[in-house]
Amino acid sequence: MRSRSTWVVLSLSVIAACAGTSQPAARSPARSAAPIARKIPHVFELHGEQRVDDYAWLKDKDSAPVLDYLRAENAYTDALLRPLEPLRDKIYAESLARVQESDTSAAYPARGYLYYVRTQAGLQYRVHCRKPIGSDVEEILLDINELGKDQKFVRVDAFEVSLDNQKLAYAVDVTGFREYTLYVKDLRSGVLAPESIPHVTSVAWAADNQTLFYTLEDDAKRSYRLYRHTLGTQVAADPLLYVENDARFELDVSLMRGDRFIKLTSSSHTTSEQRLLDAAQPMAEFRMVLPRKQDIEYDIEQRGESLFLRINDTGRTFRLIEAPLANPSDTSRWVERVPMRPDVMLNQVDVFQDFYVLHERSQGLPRIRSVDFASARETTFDMPEQDYLLAMAENEQLDTQVYRYVYMSKVTPPSTFERNVKTGETRLSKQEPVPTYDPSRYQTARVTATASDGTLVPISLAMKKGVAQDGTAPMLLDGYGSYGYPADAYFRQTVISYMDRGVIIATAHIRGGGEFGKPWHDAGRMFNKKNTFSDFIAAAEFLVAQRWTSRERLAINGASAGGLLMGAVLNARPELFTAALVEVPFVDVTNTMLDETLPLTVGEFEEWGNPKLPRDYAYINSYSPYDNIRAQAYPAILVRSSYNDSQVLYHEPAKYVAKLRALKTDAHPLLLKMEMDPAGHGGRSGRYDELKDRALFQAWVLWELGLRD
Repeated sequence: MRSRSTWVVLSLSVIAACAGTSQPAARSPARSAAPIARKIPHVFELHGEQRVDDYAWLKDKDSAPVLDYLRAENAYTDALLRPLEPLRDKIYAESLARVQESDTSAAYPARGYLYYVRTQAGLQYRVHCRKPIGSDVEEILLDINELGKDQKFVRVDAFEVSLDNQKLAYAVDVTGFREYTLYVKDLRSGVLAPESIPHVTSVAWAADNQTLFYTLEDDAKRSYRLYRHTLGTQVAADPLLYVENDARFELDVSLMRGDRFIKLTSSSHTTSEQRLLDAAQPMAEFRMVLPRKQDIEYDIEQRGESLFLRINDTGRTFRLIEAPLANPSDTSRWVERVPMRPDVMLNQVDVFQDFYVLHERSQGLPRIRSVDFASARETTFDMPEQDYLLAMAENEQLDTQVYRYVYMSKVTPPSTFERNVKTGETRLSKQEPVPTYDPSRYQTARVTATASDGTLVPISLAMKKGVAQDGTAPMLLDGYGSYGYPADAYFRQTVISYMDRGVIIATAHIRGGGEFGKPWHDAGRMFNKKNTFSDFIAAAEFLVAQRWTSRERLAINGASAGGLLMGAVLNARPELFTAALVEVPFVDVTNTMLDETLPLTVGEFEEWGNPKLPRDYAYINSYSPYDNIRAQAYPAILVRSSYNDSQVLYHEPAKYVAKLRALKTDAHPLLLKMEMDPAGHGGRSGRYDELKDRALFQAWVLWELGLRD
């Protein structure tokens, strides 16, 4: 392993401000200078086993000892990262040069207008705009820069225009904790309605343009109540329409394409049910489509007097059936449009007046097919590369011949296409401009590792052309592998700075994700979760064995549940990696899943298990990164988090770093960067701020890979 002597060494006096720190015998100058968190044993018994958590006190948010400790960690990290400032500044300049600072998105039609967002050089946030179709007169709907001018963080979630185009309902969070407050703006006068509604999670307009349906969250941030509000009335008097009492389930309300129905969805990780309301009758009651049945999930689309259900009642990969709108539960009248196919996952269905579109996954890759109602003619959209990502763009109109979708790859910027499904003509509507970037200088590859049980694990690679496969190339390998989310080939212009320095960018498509549909997810959740970790290790070993890189030049990266992945593989095989960038990591799995007051806990019993059950506890505790840290050498590690993160609370990474520093036997840097200003799960909200933060983390990875320029 190469020398770390270039790292700045802090004196103990600099760290002394950390409340409750001590000064143990030094193993190395850098280690002795690091903040040492107090050990205050918290002891409790579970399933006949005594558990001791020395760092449970770090959950006491806003207490002086916690704040002092986190500030000391930040001071230590800032000092050690100071030599990287020239490299960080260089990477930031490179990234900024690849941003079209003033730009306009692809416009999409809805109710007589073309909607789009634009950015302006020097401004952090987007401006939401529209123009009447056939006109060049721009109307600004919402300037997020104005919302954020006195805030350190701002994020807009719900964004719904009334059916008469005259009002906008939107929700804003200024904390980073996903605390969204709903506002209504008159688009003619620009005046806000006097009422505002905090803790809103979703919203839908009725056809009268005066009635709003909205859902609220509880203290654990679970969306669980549905209300109806009439503009101009007191929010406190809003009638409560539905309460979801099963803590595994969350509510979402939305207006369906075609504007005829409002849909109320209640869903857990494994089960769902939906209700419909005629948007023209806001005082009526929601009507059940199909009552929930454990492990059955479905989505609905509406066309005429039919409902189209994407449902997994006959297999995990879903089928598509057409049912009568008047009585969708009458299975004798169901017509199967697309059968369940074990090797093809039906991910999404979009239904229009004359055709429907199927988003599927086959052989680990996404694909799109359109089917004409009149002729039953099927067409598969062609893709130009072997490794790519597909997603639906905005398709608001029911009566259309054009389908809009987004295509990208690791080397192709996001591109919005419009395809005429009748003629097959496909037009590039907008490709994200990336100044100074020449995609012809880069290449992609897709290779396959073999897991310990024989499962084939795909790996996506991107690199600058000419990189040798001789074991000398540095590599950044990332992964996720949870919730059934596929880690497809996203384009990220920031990684170009890696590739330009010879770094290979790799993604391991491990079990627990959705690359091969629900079966792939099932193979990496609950009592199969360890497959996620062994798949990632197998991918890393394969890349080293095939001389794409070497252990000394292999860095890894994962965020959120991908941070759990990082923690697990670092405990299992620390010698396999030279550095790890661990972001907003879900690492204290056992303790978090024992606390039902925390956001997301109960709903995720169906992803991880419930440790209050003995068998679940034993399995979760056997891989939980925090619980399995042991006295051994670890590679260099940088942990990033936000104090106001609501999805992985700050104390998880703080506890992880505290315990890891106390036990690890090496002198490699262990750094915690905690964003104390308002920031969310993804960090700060402004686009320039995001680039600056990302440049710092990239500089650290490059530094650890031995690339100092």
